[in-house]
Amino acid sequence: MTLHKPTPAATKRQRASEAVPAPATAPATGHSHRLDDVPSIDIAACPVHVTDEAGALRVITDAASRPHPAPLAVSSINLDHVHHFGDGRRRLGAGDVEWLHLIDGAPIAHQAQRVVHADVPRLAGSDLIVQILDDADRRHLSVAVLGGSPEVSAPLRERLARMWPGLRFTGHWTPPREEISDPARSRAVAGEIRDSGTDILIVCLGKPRQEEWIDTYGSATGAGTLLAFGAVVDFLAGRVSRAPRWVAAAGFEWMWRLMLEPRRLARRYLIEGPPAYLAVRRSHSPTRA
Repeated sequence: MTLHKPTPAATKRQRASEAVPAPATAPATGHSHRLDDVPSIDIAACPVHVTDEAGALRVITDAASRPHPAPLAVSSINLDHVHHFGDGRRRLGAGDVEWLHLIDGAPIAHQAQRVVHADVPRLAGSDLIVQILDDADRRHLSVAVLGGSPEVSAPLRERLARMWPGLRFTGHWTPPREEISDPARSRAVAGEIRDSGTDILIVCLGKPRQEEWIDTYGSATGAGTLLAFGAVVDFLAGRVSRAPRWVAAAGFEWMWRLMLEPRRLARRYLIEGPPAYLAVRRSHSPTRA
């Protein structure tokens, strides 16, 4: 697999981050104001932050290295997220973390574009991770991964050391599903991660487990930034190939992934995806204040 940095989309209209006014009030969590200047909207009852690549990276990388009362958690908003966290379903925000919700899927980007009347970029975790690790490498930060299979630990460690020699890899935790669902075991894992001195934790447990785990145990890990980035561990380890750029640009990355992993992804894309897509198209979202 070739890791590549995304190229910023050309903007023919006003940029989305300029089209949506910044919220006038602080987040309900009572945490500091690092997200106050990041506009947000609701799509299918899911909060979505409207920003560009530079804005997202600035918030993410600063959180990893600056002391803060609450860690920053980052989610990718796509149809799978709407299926699990949409109207009447699970809600995030009960834990002591602050959430940055980035637009991932093409349907979410298109709906946001209709709402704010401006170009809205997709900010997939599998694209952002390269630049996040570039920054961690320059700042000599520490990175760990939670999730994925034990078989990818060795190639993951080797690739991180080769491509980002300046960062410190503090560990790869691969507890089975039954352990990650056990509160005592999850607290123990969070304690181990805290003891390792991790600055950035990449959580790859799949939706909705990764977001729920971060919401509940994220602050106990001691990490400044927690990334709910799903299959990124397999991309980093070279186990799964990214879709070609033209496929992703056309909005068909889901089809590429379904072709590569049909048994694992068929239900997500073919059964759960269509109702989530309809919910997105039917949503009419005002700007959140």
